[in-house]
Amino acid sequence: MIRFFLRRTVHAVILAAITFVATFLIIQLAPGDPLTRYYSPDIDPETMQIVRDQLGLDEPLPIQFFKTLGSFARGDLGLSLASYRPVSDILREAIPRTLLLTGMALLLQITIGLLLGMGSAARRRGWLSSSSSLGFLFFYSIPSFYLAYILIAIFSLKLQWLPPAGMFGIDGLAGFTDRFSHMVLPVCVLALGSTAAFARYARGSLLDVRNEEFVRTARAKGLGEGAVMWKHVLKNALVPLATVLGLSVPVLLGGAVVVEKIFAWPGMGTLLVDSIYARDYPVVLAINLVAAGIVIVGNLLADVSCFWADPRIKRPSAVDQ
Repeated sequence: MIRFFLRRTVHAVILAAITFVATFLIIQLAPGDPLTRYYSPDIDPETMQIVRDQLGLDEPLPIQFFKTLGSFARGDLGLSLASYRPVSDILREAIPRTLLLTGMALLLQITIGLLLGMGSAARRRGWLSSSSSLGFLFFYSIPSFYLAYILIAIFSLKLQWLPPAGMFGIDGLAGFTDRFSHMVLPVCVLALGSTAAFARYARGSLLDVRNEEFVRTARAKGLGEGAVMWKHVLKNALVPLATVLGLSVPVLLGGAVVVEKIFAWPGMGTLLVDSIYARDYPVVLAINLVAAGIVIVGNLLADVSCFWADPRIKRPSAVDQ
């Protein structure tokens, strides 16, 4: 177990380093001068040069890279070009808001998707299986931005049940009920597509395990269908489902960029879009690295879950050794 975890951790560190290098180079290739966004064209050239020297924008690319790497290693993410606030303070406000959305969406994906997949697999020839398959395909295919506008039109403009945007009401009280009502629509938009995909994968995985020999043996011993599903089928179907959950993390983070911008949710997605438009490159670099770290940790947890669920992974092959 320890060797497996250490090996996956080393892979994660290498992937994080590659992500840092790639993100830094892509930002450097972006066209335009970020300072022209914040200073008037009539400003004194000498003053502009002083600012550029203070920010290190005229230094050679390798020097900028190693200075940025050293600052990140010390936990210093730099200053925002737009607000002159520490980037770490800005991210400290935005990250919990995005994790709240994606965490609730992932929770809905696991619970609802697994229950629908189990129900569809248990009665694969009934009306639940056929109707759920059609629903899975519909919600998986519809774009998130289109679904967001449909839900806003129905539940916010037509029925006026839920607020259309923001994180809390104009009174700024931000109580539980107020925060929950603002969170319902973005979480639903973020979760529906991934839940449909997860339910479809769960159905297929459960159907494959149900045809195994040990499941037929359990039924022959007199166990009921519910006991067979929970005690024998579910755990053996967790390995591919854990892999799907690991792959769901980048999908949810990518979807959060669109969903947060539509619903004006002040998280990392909205901050990333605004920072790109503002050419606030220190914030863009930090957000990409934080998102990459979340994805890497999610995949690492998925690998550990597969290791726990499938005893065969504990015996590596000769090639792995």
